[in-house]
Amino acid sequence: MLPFNTLLEPKRAPFLLIATLALAACTESSISKIDSRTYSIESAGIPGGSEAPNRRLAERVCPGGYRVVEKTVHQNTPDRARDEPGIFTNWTIRCL
Repeated sequence: MLPFNTLLEPKRAPFLLIATLALAACTESSISKIDSRTYSIESAGIPGGSEAPNRRLAERVCPGGYRVVEKTVHQNTPDRARDEPGIFTNWTIRCL
C-alpha cells in the first residue's frame, strides 16, 4: 500500500483528477435538450430498473413540472455498445 504523500505528488495529481471525473461521468444520469420544452434523460444503470425519471434533473430543467412523453428500457449501456450491469432507461419529458 502506498503512503498518502505519494498520491499527492505533482506527477500524479492530473491522473487522480481525470480518474475521478471519469468515474463520476459513468455513474450519473445525463440530460439533453430536444426542443424548447422537451428533454431526453439517460439514466445510469439501476438494478431492477426505474419507474420514474431522475427527479432532480427533471425538476432542474422543468421547475413548473413535467410529464413523461416516452420511456425506453434496455439492458446495455446508453450507447448500447457494451454490456454493463443494470437496466438503463431513457426518458423523454416535456415541461408543463
